[in-house]
Amino acid sequence: MAGPKTLARPDGEVIAYHARAGKSPGVLFCGGFKSDMTGAKAMALDEACANAGRPFVRFDYLGHGASSGEFRAGTIGRWRDDTLAVLDELTTGPQIVVGSSMGGWLALLAAMARPERVSGLVLVAPAPDFTEALVWASMTAAQREALLRDGVLLEPSEYSAEPYAITLKLIEEGRHHLILDAGIPFNGPVRILHGMKDADVPWRHSLRLIEALKTADVTMTLYKTGDHRLSGPAQLADLCAAVEALAAGL
Repeated sequence: MAGPKTLARPDGEVIAYHARAGKSPGVLFCGGFKSDMTGAKAMALDEACANAGRPFVRFDYLGHGASSGEFRAGTIGRWRDDTLAVLDELTTGPQIVVGSSMGGWLALLAAMARPERVSGLVLVAPAPDFTEALVWASMTAAQREALLRDGVLLEPSEYSAEPYAITLKLIEEGRHHLILDAGIPFNGPVRILHGMKDADVPWRHSLRLIEALKTADVTMTLYKTGDHRLSGPAQLADLCAAVEALAAGL
């Protein structure tokens, strides 16, 4: 496979991406926190879109994967802006935006910012407001004290040999993009897939999201033994089917 192309950002950083052409509507994939565009869900969708003849774009945010920049410099606002740059400059026409974990938050923010471009959402273990509702809320007093003192908290992760760096900047800047309490003015169809054994984003978090969404066209599929990844063969097949069903209905 050929290497990724790059999209220049105004500050000199570059977004790495892969894009394929096809018939409208297109599909845009937004990955998770510290994830990248070579993960199982992105690659399954790439193959499914190729088979269906649909445009598909997958990319890495600042400090992720093949893109430039330092991970610790990233914030929800910056990664939202990366997502919007990809949507604006690398896609045309209506899009089905797929968001995994943190990517679900960014997909929702993109839908709110570009309602004329985002026709539907498919969200896997979506984590809107996770910096506040899941990370900050779950910290002990000692962890909060260390974060406020040092500006960064290193947390072990089962997904990486290196600890995740949670920066104070990530938490504080994230507060400017919270959406669950204010309501989400998106009117298109939304499909949610969530595992009930998800230890990172509890499945009940998706119930808060459903309540916040203004659209009535929302369905959620729960996997009783599914974890946060939801990357088993059957789960990936369900994801691809959900995306194609929305795309075919436009």
